[in-house]
Amino acid sequence: MSTKQRKYDSPLQATITGVLGLFKKHERVGVLSDQETLEGKRVLITGASSGLGFAVAKKVAVLGADVIMAVRSGIPHKGEEVRKASGSSKVKMLPVDLANFDTIKNLISTIKNDIGKIDVLICNAAIVVNEARKTNAGFDEMFTVNYLSKFVLVNGLIDEHCFRTGHSNIPRIIFVSSESHRNPSVFEWDTFGQFKEHGMSKTVERYGYYKLLLTTFSQELARRLNDQAKTTYSIFALCPGPVNSNIAREAPKWVQHPMKMVFKIFFSSPEKAAEPVVYLATAKALEGKATDYLFLMSRKEMDQKATDPENGKKLWELTEKLLENGLIN
Repeated sequence: MSTKQRKYDSPLQATITGVLGLFKKHERVGVLSDQETLEGKRVLITGASSGLGFAVAKKVAVLGADVIMAVRSGIPHKGEEVRKASGSSKVKMLPVDLANFDTIKNLISTIKNDIGKIDVLICNAAIVVNEARKTNAGFDEMFTVNYLSKFVLVNGLIDEHCFRTGHSNIPRIIFVSSESHRNPSVFEWDTFGQFKEHGMSKTVERYGYYKLLLTTFSQELARRLNDQAKTTYSIFALCPGPVNSNIAREAPKWVQHPMKMVFKIFFSSPEKAAEPVVYLATAKALEGKATDYLFLMSRKEMDQKATDPENGKKLWELTEKLLENGLIN
């Protein structure tokens, strides 16, 4: 395996690579003007009670959006913090546990029946575990939260007509991915969805693999929702770079303190890392664009494995087959 392929194999390698990436020169994709706002738009954000998602919630609230924070914890005080920080009263919180399909179904039902049409969906929630865990449905928890739940949530919202479409309105679906999606050399088609035991030493490797699945899904979704003549949905993905967040909270205790020090010194604050997310949600320059991928604030090609239509089709078919047992019906 090449050095390039191995660069995210361990927490230390991932940390070093992330830090070095911040110091490389990147061509900026653009900036938001003072006239670009989210007034009249409804934005749904998963994982919005801490870290990157919380920072994004505050920023889009400042831009005038009706903000829906979909969270596992932090109700109601995190919503109150966003209201206070942004000066906006247009903030709601809804419970969801992305490891539990029933709560995803309930979230979709609430959006449809009580909240109303959404214009922007930001799939931000992700976890890093210290060892493999099974969900009640029998799937790996990190696989479920970091990929499978997005498939269920996005398709459920689309099927229930929860996006505001028509009259030249093009909803935006944004996936917070990672440059680590480039690391896996192959797709694990033969064992797709099967639970595998692993410890912390394999967590970063599995995280990158699930980000590859997520990024591949984003491209297949864009192909299925749009045609060459017309963009119906804008499907965007991004890597925010290394973020000083609490995502490594399950790391061994002896690792947490030095990791926190490195994160604090070298990694971007959630507020800074939120910039590309907010740009993809807001920028008028992206109107009518079917798909895009940003690394920090620079446009970048995704890994070819993620953009290959055959891989996208295979992933979609295997995911549907995995869910055929009626767990989310």
